[in-house]
Amino acid sequence: MGARVKSAALLIAIAWLYLYSFPYFPKLQSANELPRVYLTWAMVEEGRFAIDTGVERWGTTVDVSPVGDHQYSNKAPGSSFLAVPAYVVLRAVTHGFLDRDPTLGEMLWTCRVFTGVLPTLGFLILLGGFLRRFAEPDGARLALVGYALGSMAMAYSVLFIAHQLSAVCIGTAYILITQVVEDERAPGWLFVAGAAAGAAPLVDYQAAFAGVPVAVYLLITQLGPSAKPRRWGRVGLCVAGSLIPIALLLYYHWRAFGSPLKTGYDYSQTFAHFHQAGFLGMTGLRSEAFWGSTFAADNGLFFLCPMLLAMVPGWVVLARRGAIAHVAVSASVVVIYLAFISSINFWRGGWQMGPRYITAMLPFAMVPVAAGFDAASRHWLTRALAVAVVIPGVVIYGLSCALFPYFPERFYNPFYEVTVALLGDGLAPYNLGWLLGLTGVASLVPYLAVLVVVVAAAACPTRAKWRSALLGTVAAGLIVGSYGLIANDSASYARAADRAYQFVVSTFPR
Repeated sequence: MGARVKSAALLIAIAWLYLYSFPYFPKLQSANELPRVYLTWAMVEEGRFAIDTGVERWGTTVDVSPVGDHQYSNKAPGSSFLAVPAYVVLRAVTHGFLDRDPTLGEMLWTCRVFTGVLPTLGFLILLGGFLRRFAEPDGARLALVGYALGSMAMAYSVLFIAHQLSAVCIGTAYILITQVVEDERAPGWLFVAGAAAGAAPLVDYQAAFAGVPVAVYLLITQLGPSAKPRRWGRVGLCVAGSLIPIALLLYYHWRAFGSPLKTGYDYSQTFAHFHQAGFLGMTGLRSEAFWGSTFAADNGLFFLCPMLLAMVPGWVVLARRGAIAHVAVSASVVVIYLAFISSINFWRGGWQMGPRYITAMLPFAMVPVAAGFDAASRHWLTRALAVAVVIPGVVIYGLSCALFPYFPERFYNPFYEVTVALLGDGLAPYNLGWLLGLTGVASLVPYLAVLVVVVAAAACPTRAKWRSALLGTVAAGLIVGSYGLIANDSASYARAADRAYQFVVSTFPR
């Protein structure tokens, strides 16, 4: 009972942190969010996929695809489909109680919550239990907190950008398949797993890459030489489940772009030279893209979320424990996505907090991370190292998502040059503190208090862990502090960065 109470309290605290701020900046005309909102609105209000009315009413964005006399979102449509019921409820509320249409801000908040926050909260319950398969509660909890509050999972849960929703879909498929294969869970869950796997590319096209190792895992365990009897029916259930969302995606392509095999990127004009080169923009491995997506201060996966470095020792731990299948699946997914982000010509992906195109990789990465943390927890010194690599990600993503969850390309070290600078200038977006009459940094005090409590509880769950928690926290402080030493000192950069920062400041509500 005590463990359940702690798990429930952790989930409530994470929900508070996800829902506390509403970083909405109308001046930005978010290219990733607005086309998705417009599509949801068009399906409900006009019964069509063309987003012409949304563009005319609320403003155009660069991420649209003109086809004939109409404009369409160039995004995969799944998140907009999922937002339809939420928008219908919002519309009923504003019409019934306020006698008006929903505002764009209200629509955006609703879409963010129902396609980002709520699916992620549900997935955290599933993932938390799954990680216990590979780690004792201490290591699993550290990994879960790091994932929820210190990675791209947080950034793309609080925005109406589909990367995290696709991670939820493909991660759910992997977990359910594992439970059926290894725990003899009812085979009917394979239909659900197939539907989740099929929904992943419906939501975000590149999520399909993660489905390949998962499918191979299912086929080998059910139809491979050691599978006796061979369970064709189970595989059939999974395939049948996947056909529904795939058919919906192909139907959308046909109605919007004239062919089931054409996407909005085939008609995108602003970035056509990127999207239409090679296969899905992949034109060859680039060292610049690899470094910029992994270790660079402005966008590096491991720089912003150093706990992911624990994947490597984690795979060794899993292999020694005999979990070879999970090593193969998770390592394959990680390699596939690192190769993908290193080979696409638009790898920098605009304003983002980390290489957002590989967000679907993260649930798979958490398996070796949890195993690595579990092994580290056997001694207080190595556990301190685990704590030390979790906290920096929580500081970076936890603070940035509450303030300005975008890192503009202009900045060399955006955490310090944007997030820390905004804190220093006393700026904060709309949040629950405003309802209490608080503004600026003062409005973030309830948020920061809960963030500190969650990190402290994960770092020091019992008195016996105090040494590792203290040492790990001090080491984490040194890591985050050392990030501040990374700078571009050129005068031309300083002038350009100052102009960019002033624009960011101009977007904040006053």
